[in-house]
Amino acid sequence: MNKNDIMTLEEFKEKHYGIRGVPKRDELEAGYENFKMGVILQQARIKKGIAQEELTIKVGASKSYISNIENNVEEVRISAPHKIIEAGLGGQLELAI
Repeated sequence: MNKNDIMTLEEFKEKHYGIRGVPKRDELEAGYENFKMGVILQQARIKKGIAQEELTIKVGASKSYISNIENNVEEVRISAPHKIIEAGLGGQLELAI
């Protein structure tokens, strides 16, 4: 591999998925956001020492739903992490633009 073969992540995404606004690229970006949300929720749950089963009881969701969110199988609506964070983990969800 030579220096000319090295590219930034942004360059890679543009080369293989197109620029922002192209459906293939937008799908990639949305998938990444869902992945991040799942990882953040899983890490917070583990840090609090809460098992998935316990979390499901606190938020009134099935274990498979929580697992699907944590493993990026389920697309997440904002109401789900809000309830998980506040009711299940005792935290507060803050959003910023």
